[in-house]
Amino acid sequence: MDPSQQETLDIFTRTRALLTGHFVLRSGLHSGHYFQCAQVCQHMDAVERLAELLLGRIRGAGWTFATVLAPAMGGLVIGQEVARQARARYIFCEKENNVLVLRRGFTLAPKEPVLVVEDVVTRGGRVIECLDIVRRAGGAAAGVAMLVDRSAGTARFDAPTVSLLELSFPTYPADAVPEALARLPVDKPGS
Repeated sequence: MDPSQQETLDIFTRTRALLTGHFVLRSGLHSGHYFQCAQVCQHMDAVERLAELLLGRIRGAGWTFATVLAPAMGGLVIGQEVARQARARYIFCEKENNVLVLRRGFTLAPKEPVLVVEDVVTRGGRVIECLDIVRRAGGAAAGVAMLVDRSAGTARFDAPTVSLLELSFPTYPADAVPEALARLPVDKPGS
């Protein structure tokens, strides 16, 4: 694990954002581990540092962007802080009839380079929705940046991707939860 990955894990541990138990993830999968980024986001020093580390990865990849787009709820705080530190415009998408959309008058200029920022990705459904939104609005996907990639790099997007931490905690469909995990009370903490 490189130093920035270790620092990221330390921040999640210190802020009690990495939980253990029996959780149902937004994807519907079950897991014995959960990243509750809301716990990190109540500590602005941690948010600032995570955004700084993430921007280091983005700049190291050579990406340029004018706008940061984050999905509500999870990506809101880290997306705004990445945009603030990069001095970029910040917009977000939110659910309407269970589908992510741009609202509140947000628009993109033709070919506007947009960085999608998310907190935790397991399968990447929200990121894919965001990339589709960028393209439908006429923008260009500059890349995807996330704090935690729970897929350990197996989630694939049609844009360049960076993460601060790649981990692969096992996940299970509801009908295949191991007995030891099934004995624990189920928690669905929310994204």
